[in-house]
Amino acid sequence: MLLTGCAAINSLPPTDFTSYVVLGEYGAAVARVLIDAPACPAIVIDQRSQPMTLRAPAQTIALRTTPFAPADSKPAEFPLLTCEATLPSGAASATVLGRPLPLPKAEPQRIVVIGDTGCRLQKSSNSYQACNDLAQYPFATVAAQAAAWKPDLVIHVGDYHYRENACPEGNAGCAGSPWGYGWDAWDEDFFAPGARLLDAAPWIMARGNHENCLRGGQGYWRFLDPRPLLKGRDCNAAADDDVGNYSDPYAVPIGLSTQLLVLDTANTTWKGLKPGDTGYAKYRDLYRKLDALSQQAPRNIGIMHHPLLGMGADRKADGSIVLLPGDAGLQASFGSLNPLLFPPAIQTMLSGHVHLWQQASFGSAHPSQFIAGFAGTSEDIVPLPERLPAGVTPAPGAVVEHFSSWVDGFGFMTMERRSAAQWDVEVHDLQGKIRNRCRIDGRKSECDVAQVK
Repeated sequence: MLLTGCAAINSLPPTDFTSYVVLGEYGAAVARVLIDAPACPAIVIDQRSQPMTLRAPAQTIALRTTPFAPADSKPAEFPLLTCEATLPSGAASATVLGRPLPLPKAEPQRIVVIGDTGCRLQKSSNSYQACNDLAQYPFATVAAQAAAWKPDLVIHVGDYHYRENACPEGNAGCAGSPWGYGWDAWDEDFFAPGARLLDAAPWIMARGNHENCLRGGQGYWRFLDPRPLLKGRDCNAAADDDVGNYSDPYAVPIGLSTQLLVLDTANTTWKGLKPGDTGYAKYRDLYRKLDALSQQAPRNIGIMHHPLLGMGADRKADGSIVLLPGDAGLQASFGSLNPLLFPPAIQTMLSGHVHLWQQASFGSAHPSQFIAGFAGTSEDIVPLPERLPAGVTPAPGAVVEHFSSWVDGFGFMTMERRSAAQWDVEVHDLQGKIRNRCRIDGRKSECDVAQVK
């Protein structure tokens, strides 16, 4: 029977939904759909329809006081269903409500690396980025340019959510922006501007400090982590934070005896950790599990939000610049088990947290470090030197051999495989122009220019 009028309209599938694919343990691909509907839709895999599973219902999470502006805290509202389905290895096609999903490749050759993508609205630091201005908050442009590069895989090194507090009255740059830790802020900060890149390829979603349980952890566990969502690991109750703030590392094989090793460092602290601290014990356990995973393959690329082997910079009140080493909490906990900080089978580390692009390679037996925290959040603008001064190092015992940086420039990084142990790295700006080229060979790396101008 032909349906007419309201009956016909109501029978149509919803068109306003979010879909993407995340890669998890051992490369398992998980299709996700976020949708306002009575039930999860079906997914069609290789022309066969099957139901998706409900990962999280539509709900409002009870109020948790935020650390930066307690008086502005509000419950986190998630009015959409989070649905998921595991994609079988070797699937040739997958669609949801007629929309195709990107499928993983066994040996991805072209990888986009981005991080720190949200628009900063933070009362405690009086930081209000102009979220309404594409020039000052360009993540949508970055995502579109990165999608046009046609990657096989996207790696996000953490910090997706930054809209924590309300835009001040009279501030046109962020007027009308949603804020808080619910769906409206997550959508504006990540899913809407990142839509073209979410459609382009599967993602690996590392967790940043903006996704710990005091901040955007509820959304992270609901939307981004590839593993099952377990009660107590969802950041919904403060009593469970010692569980929700930490999780085990996992490995994603990418062919040619190479793995990506994904670490959750959301709850470390630049102030350092010491024996007796919860984080100290948790990250020592993380290191041991990382070490075991790294022995499964001869070549490993680590992914973690906080760089242990990168440099930052700050300007003191008198105008002088102080150079800042890698994360002190992880250096203390990892370093208590291995002075070199990382297992020997890890050749390269990919990180964010510092809002710039950076590369470091070492004469000591440390892996190369890349930082790709320049994809949308307000940039760090204190300049780094072209060469580090004598005696300055990101970590105890790390001897810097090659160092390159780009400060105060938005863009994305790409990696293209040349051989089992070699990758070509390019640094792209908002117009798609390549601003620097680097080469990775085992644990060594080197770039064409030391400082992008």
